[in-house]
Amino acid sequence: MCRIAGIIDRTSKQITTDTISMRDVMHRGGPDHAGIYVDEGAQLCLGHRRLSIIDLCETGNQPMFDECKNLVLVFNGEIYNYLDLKEELTQAGFRFTTQSDSEVILKAYQKWGTNCFAKFRGMFALALYDKKHSQIILARDHAGIKPLYFYIDNERLYFASEVKAFKELKKWEEDSGWKIYFLTFGYLPNHVTTLKNVKALDKGSFYIVDVNTLQHQQYFFTQDYFSEEICNEKEAKELIKITIEKAVKRHLIADAPLGLFLSGGIDSSLLTLVAKNYKEDLHTLSIVFDDEDYSEKKYQHIVAKKVQSRHKEFLLNKKIFVDALPDIFKAMDQPSADGINSYFISKFAKEAGLKAVLSGLGADELFGGYPSFKRISFLKNIKSLPNFILNSAQLSAKDKYRKIAFLKNKNIIGDYLFNRGFFTPSDVAKQLDMDVKEVNSLLDDIAMPSFVNQLSEGNKVSFFETNLYMESQLLKDTDFMSMWHSIEVRVPFLDYDLINAVQKIHSSIKFGHPQSKHLLIESFDEVLPVEIWQRKKQGFVFPFDNWMKENVEQFMPVNQNAELAKKFKAGKLSWSRYWTYLVSQSFKA
Repeated sequence: MCRIAGIIDRTSKQITTDTISMRDVMHRGGPDHAGIYVDEGAQLCLGHRRLSIIDLCETGNQPMFDECKNLVLVFNGEIYNYLDLKEELTQAGFRFTTQSDSEVILKAYQKWGTNCFAKFRGMFALALYDKKHSQIILARDHAGIKPLYFYIDNERLYFASEVKAFKELKKWEEDSGWKIYFLTFGYLPNHVTTLKNVKALDKGSFYIVDVNTLQHQQYFFTQDYFSEEICNEKEAKELIKITIEKAVKRHLIADAPLGLFLSGGIDSSLLTLVAKNYKEDLHTLSIVFDDEDYSEKKYQHIVAKKVQSRHKEFLLNKKIFVDALPDIFKAMDQPSADGINSYFISKFAKEAGLKAVLSGLGADELFGGYPSFKRISFLKNIKSLPNFILNSAQLSAKDKYRKIAFLKNKNIIGDYLFNRGFFTPSDVAKQLDMDVKEVNSLLDDIAMPSFVNQLSEGNKVSFFETNLYMESQLLKDTDFMSMWHSIEVRVPFLDYDLINAVQKIHSSIKFGHPQSKHLLIESFDEVLPVEIWQRKKQGFVFPFDNWMKENVEQFMPVNQNAELAKKFKAGKLSWSRYWTYLVSQSFKA
């Protein structure tokens, strides 16, 4: 796990200095080594900071080269099946000089070209400079787990693992619409950042950039495909069980201390129980609260005791939270209404002496764990109401009813925002002092693949929870918060093979049962304690509401919106929406 940065710029005489600046502002994501590569003739520079997880020796440092130094690699992530690929490549005549997965990437590219990306089972964002063909390739993993941002025009290419790196280059122009997106979604969708024309590389894709002309072309090595070909529940359960077990086994490979985040919910409990089959000396860690309404200590202990793990728990209270707020904002690469939970679990993992932690992220999106999956029928009925009724919902005093107004546009983004949206267009316009038409125009420009309209209702919800909420918020938050503490977070539920397996299963099997995540639970009913799943879903939430209401005026050092503060105190505005407003006022683009 690392941080990468790079520049091609023939108009600049300081690309090395600039690349080092970009690289080192991300130093907390790679404290173990700093590397640089310069090709003065091509006016190209690549930077790398390393967090050593696999192959802790110096031979694993980057940038890494092939034998003839015609290929140069900077890579962020882990290739979990690298040993299998290494064996295959060795049998094909390739020789290896390190124990790292980075060298496997170089050899795989030599053997298969860009087809190698589809063979990788892991998470990655990389830049590969192919000197022989005068091209640089930027690639990102199948699920968008690892970030890669870039800017390209006719004269220059910049790329980095974090948006903050671009701010080291110059006074970058702010994207004029970022606050509209943020106040609406609670995060920035992947096609936009706070900086103008700096965007994220699409998941499952790669760019080939001509080093001489900067002409570029994007290609996809994988895309979502919901075949729904498996209609037998027994077959589905067997497939899920086998695929998850293989995924967990892969994700346990490490040469540095590794543990599991145990929240007490279904997903983290299941990962812990499966991991016990492959790793005897398990480390688990949990967050607990004084407030019993939020603490899941009882359920954490059930699983920790069953696997006999080395369990550590960390108390989080209001004082610890408030004291950490300045650092939380320093860690926040892009504005987010979430991410604080990831900040603290990473902080505590660091204190526990770990370097990598497995997380249950992704299971809710794939197996139907969110309330949005249960609202499908309700959504259909309410969408049939006349537009004037839907539009009038934004006059409601309670924000949860105001969201009904998102449905008046009769499009799939409106459906998503009904479930996940924060402030309605009229509220956003009011906060930003602009015309509501400007807000709606920006939201209408969000493009979605045409095939989404043909999906079954359950798969449609799954697609949006995965490709908007998870990819644009949860994964981004997890990455920059964890790397701020030099911790790698691994997500076995987003294993390439597991996602493909889930998308083959008919939606009625995945989402047609009253019990949320029925398929996941039934696939492991022999090992998953009934106490863990036979209770109300709690989710990984903090007592923010209580903490904020106790002293909301002093909670954040920004100008308070008197109207919003009053609504929040009166219980007419959720803490998450008020927090989103505060972040929009505090975040420096």
